[in-house]
Amino acid sequence: MHVRVNAATSVDGKLSTRERTQFAISGAEDFARVDELRADFDAVMVGVGTVLADDPSLTLKDAALATARESRGESPQPARVVADSQARTPTDASVLGPDADTYVLVSENAQQSRVRELERAGAHCVVAGNERVALPDALAKLEADGVERVMVEGGGELLFSLFADDLVDALSVFVGSMVVGGRDAPTLVDGDGFTDDFPRLSLTDADRLDDGVLLTYDVLGRDGGD
Repeated sequence: MHVRVNAATSVDGKLSTRERTQFAISGAEDFARVDELRADFDAVMVGVGTVLADDPSLTLKDAALATARESRGESPQPARVVADSQARTPTDASVLGPDADTYVLVSENAQQSRVRELERAGAHCVVAGNERVALPDALAKLEADGVERVMVEGGGELLFSLFADDLVDALSVFVGSMVVGGRDAPTLVDGDGFTDDFPRLSLTDADRLDDGVLLTYDVLGRDGGD
């Protein structure tokens, strides 16, 4: 499976304010780029925290992109994937809307009543891991179901887990021209953080876009990898 992380941050690496308030970091050029990027993937993935905070639909905004996918013999919309260990995704969340298939990754510890509610709401629940979703196992199950290319859009806890498990192949970050600050504001990668054996990146491109810069990296793996 190919996993690409795509995100937008402030200059100081923040995804939102300390109050988890979302704001526009990039502009029209980057929004169009993200839409085109989504169209190239089998699925778009977020963590449940992003679902609870932002209620995204994770669907293509440009109808022409959906039509182009159909012409290639693909579904009009990429699938949606939510990493949700305890099955907290609301049954009326936009990500469960009828426009695309949705996978919810849950742990064995998730309440079965909640899992059944999500399935009745249209989700395909994938069980992997005991207390928390075991991402390597969950992604392997997705791949067995035909999901071979996944674009991950956040949040920081999910991104930390993906990097910790050496599951990320590429990273693109739009850095907007603003400073947010706040020690409690979410960053690109949160979680426990690394103290050694850091994930290493190789910069492949840097492009000015809107009033910011788009940085593109290949991910080499923990501490350089091979």
